[in-house]
Amino acid sequence: MRDSSSSTPGHASLACTVRRMLNSYATRPSSSQRLRWAAASTAVLFGFTAAGLLASMPAQASPSASGSGPVDVLSAGSLQDLMQTQVAPAFHQATGYTLDNTSMGSTAIANGIKGGTLQGDVFVSASPMVNTTLEGSANGNWVSWYATFGSSPLVLGYNPASRFAHALKAKPWYDVVDQPGFLLGRTDPTTDPKGVLAVTALNETAKAHRIAALQSIATSTTNVFPETSLVGELQAGQLDAGFFYGVEAAAAHLKTVPLTGTKLAGVYTITILNHAPHEAAARAFVTFLLSSNGRKILERNGIVAVTPPKLVGSASVPDDLKRLFSR
Repeated sequence: MRDSSSSTPGHASLACTVRRMLNSYATRPSSSQRLRWAAASTAVLFGFTAAGLLASMPAQASPSASGSGPVDVLSAGSLQDLMQTQVAPAFHQATGYTLDNTSMGSTAIANGIKGGTLQGDVFVSASPMVNTTLEGSANGNWVSWYATFGSSPLVLGYNPASRFAHALKAKPWYDVVDQPGFLLGRTDPTTDPKGVLAVTALNETAKAHRIAALQSIATSTTNVFPETSLVGELQAGQLDAGFFYGVEAAAAHLKTVPLTGTKLAGVYTITILNHAPHEAAARAFVTFLLSSNGRKILERNGIVAVTPPKLVGSASVPDDLKRLFSR
């Protein structure tokens, strides 16, 4: 986020003008000078006010945008920052619709949909398998199709202020995270696919390099956090490192090292939920995210695009979306 206290070039010029006025006023000006100073200062202050108002105004929809109203998107927790800070304003400007995003672990979202505690139009998951838990009459018939549109590698994000930071940059990750005092964070595999991948990385690496301590870390419930709070825990210095997808690390500007010896990644899918309250807005969101402009945002933040997106299932796919997918 941009620091709200930072000055634009126009603000700097106005500030210089004010300082010159104050300096000249300090030399005891005449009455006519004081009148001229008051008029000029009013204009300068108006300039400050106008500039501040313009800077605080949200991005406006383009003249060609014809949509209005919300689209409720339920997205994987790893996409929270990306959805809120980059996708939402770009989507609104392109279509006129407003993105209302709720992010948490993909499995937790699916459970909430089935349990009636979450309602949405679009579901963006970090695991294709989660969609299957919403298919069929036994699961509420919430999902009839989904499309895989990208992937993002599992990486180790670390706090540059950690006393282990230098070692993480110089050695393989598995030779550092098992050191005494190292605080390694991950998500819960029962609610988040990334937690499953983190445990897989630890167990597979433990076996490959005969490091029993990694298996102990994989089974420990210490330093297990909700997906949407793990970044904050790391940035606050409560952890030395944690498991993240590249996309969330990029959006949060985290320092990362690769998980040498693994090739694990989150695989992102999108679908419109059956009985979506805002179906037109949902179709517009899917179209935007899978468009060239949407792909640019995703790729800029570390998502490797699947082009064209791969469709699984065909029932209930809106006709205007079919052109976007491959089978």
